[in-house]
Amino acid sequence: MDFYSLTDKGVRAEIGSRIRSLRLRRNLTQQQVADAAALSLNAIKSLESGKGKLLTLIAVLRELGGLDGLESFIPEPAVSPLQLVRRQGKNRQRASGRRGNEDKAETGGW
Repeated sequence: MDFYSLTDKGVRAEIGSRIRSLRLRRNLTQQQVADAAALSLNAIKSLESGKGKLLTLIAVLRELGGLDGLESFIPEPAVSPLQLVRRQGKNRQRASGRRGNEDKAETGGW
């Protein structure tokens, strides 16, 4: 599926639909998932309709055995050996907000 072709609401609805499908494949009711995850039934209904919260999503994925999917959902970024040498073992703490070696005069900044 090409998520870039969907609106934000469309992506949200697709995630909810996939959570619902995962629950049904496990042959669990919404109430059973809610009880197992210590959530309300309304939280499960909201999640499946694409309006849930991130913490609700994590709790439900944990109960449905779907946390493994997060690795492919947001993979850990790989660091090249060259980048490791440049950083000299230091982890990046923040972004500069600039791309490449742009000079402020070239970008019209102050």
